[in-house]
Amino acid sequence: MIKIGILGDIGAGKSYVAKNFGYPVFNADEEVGKIYKKDKNIFKKLKKVLPKYFINFPVNKSKVSEAILDDKKNLNKIIKIVHLEIKKKLKLFLKKNKNKKYVILDIPLLLENNINRKNDILIFVESKKKETLKRLKKRKNFNQRLVKKFKSIQLPLVHKKKKSQFVIKNDFKDITVKKNVNNILKNILK
Repeated sequence: MIKIGILGDIGAGKSYVAKNFGYPVFNADEEVGKIYKKDKNIFKKLKKVLPKYFINFPVNKSKVSEAILDDKKNLNKIIKIVHLEIKKKLKLFLKKNKNKKYVILDIPLLLENNINRKNDILIFVESKKKETLKRLKKRKNFNQRLVKKFKSIQLPLVHKKKKSQFVIKNDFKDITVKKNVNNILKNILK
């Protein structure tokens, strides 16, 4: 199995590109959403460290945002609890898909958390800042301060791009993205 990690800025279209590969995708953001909705144990752990914010189950994402915006240390507390569960879910995903040719890892902190391995393929998704900001503003609960906090815990984009074997310039058009994805898959097979 070849693991393909998708890297890039917040709002650059990593998930959009990941889906265009046509192989199983592990989307960490979606998994976090499921944890907040369904995992009472995670809720209890969050409530224990941040009782002011985590009052009712399921976890309210606006309360997560509030906790992060109130104090940067809260972001690290949340990450410490949630990422352990995400790593478990990733292990299960990889086990379930061990016979697949490729799996796609759409994990925002892939490099930061040392989740990738030496032989994994890394693809950097690049998009115009203006386009990225426009897309971010369309998101429900968009908050510029929150985006800045998340960026502050990420490696610089220049570093991520340098670590990547491929770059996709994302114009958010299916035909262009599919063409780029197919070219990358051909190159991997060489």
